[in-house]
Amino acid sequence: MASMVSIDDLRARVRAQKELIPAIYGNVDFSAVPERFADAPDDATSLSGRYVAERPRLLADADRLDHMRAYTMMGDNVADAYAALMREHGFRRLVDMLVEACDRGVENVAGAPPELVAFIADMERVPDWLDMALVEEGARLDRNSAAHLGPFIIRGAFIATFMNKYAALPMAVTNTLSSDTAARRVKETATFFTTSILPGALERFGPGFKSAAMVRLMHSMVRANVMRRPKDWDVSVFGIPIPQVDQMPAGLIAIFLMSFEIVAKGRNHFTPSERARVELARYRCFLLGLPEDLLADTPQGIVDLMTARGGTLRAGYDDSTCGELLRATMAADLRPDASLGSRVYERFERSFSKLFFVQNFMAGDRGKAAAIGVPLTRLDVVQAAAAGLFVYGRIKLYALASHIPGLSRAADRCLVAKLKAQLASYGHAEFTTDASQYRAAPTPQLATG
Repeated sequence: MASMVSIDDLRARVRAQKELIPAIYGNVDFSAVPERFADAPDDATSLSGRYVAERPRLLADADRLDHMRAYTMMGDNVADAYAALMREHGFRRLVDMLVEACDRGVENVAGAPPELVAFIADMERVPDWLDMALVEEGARLDRNSAAHLGPFIIRGAFIATFMNKYAALPMAVTNTLSSDTAARRVKETATFFTTSILPGALERFGPGFKSAAMVRLMHSMVRANVMRRPKDWDVSVFGIPIPQVDQMPAGLIAIFLMSFEIVAKGRNHFTPSERARVELARYRCFLLGLPEDLLADTPQGIVDLMTARGGTLRAGYDDSTCGELLRATMAADLRPDASLGSRVYERFERSFSKLFFVQNFMAGDRGKAAAIGVPLTRLDVVQAAAAGLFVYGRIKLYALASHIPGLSRAADRCLVAKLKAQLASYGHAEFTTDASQYRAAPTPQLATG
């Protein structure tokens, strides 16, 4: 991992957002610490269960806390600057130019603004640590679980992102409270991660590279959209929308859980297969704009960064925000069609998602889960168990085939075909919030003093 940027340089970068992108950040006081940032020993945070024990040690690391505090107020400079051109070019034109730049190269985009050139250049930059052979191997290893387990847990994992009001509010402000909108969000998320593990997907002209660019623009559009609504968004409470630290869980949760188990067993290094999965996750996050400071490459480093993020995010559950988002996601219809097979599949998928959510994010507390809108019935448990037997049986079967000469390549081709079929069932990924909300905001007056 690259050496951590000095805290003085990082603070300067955070403050510079005000002058670099005034259309979004012109009125933000970057010297203030938002309410969401919790660094007192007795603060309740989003850490729970066995991870809480990590917090005292992390609070003793003043430098790490300073970096977390700064990144809590850090957006995505290149993507934000491009999104800020909405006043000049309009929402649809920005999307079209980005698609063309990904497909044909930014040099072939007629009238490409400097901000788009900088955006693409940032994604094309090759970090010193990148080993694409390892990334491809990590993708190959992930295809088995993604093809078989992914569709059954995506709803439950998505729900987990709504459990904190400070991190969830951007989704509510940008019209994600209906089941139809929630369904689109789940499918967009599934589309990105599924696309990213196809063969060659993260190469410069691969579909994963393009999807990452679209996700970055979507996040920046959310920031631009939310920051023009001071009545809905209080910077002194919530900081900036979707700061860099809030992008860590989605991209790093799998390798965090793996790293935590490795550290718990007293091991301080990754096996070759674990390393491949780590490098896939790190490069995927790099393409999404996550600073290299937040992309640790050791088990302990990953555990420290992820628990530092969770241990400084103040606990807070607001039913009008978190609860509504959660219930909309549970009610979302993720079926590709209304056939009998799709209806039966969704019954088992929904039950499995509920069980996954309760076990992994509610510490197994069914009563607590039911109170917030995720009731887990006996029928759900039975259906989830049946789905589990089916899912894990197939995972083991393909894992066995991957170690048999003559079958491994055939098995991988089959997995790729399954993933492409999943992508087709998700439909076209829009990677936007409600486009009708994207009206050019007036340029704010810079704060003085």
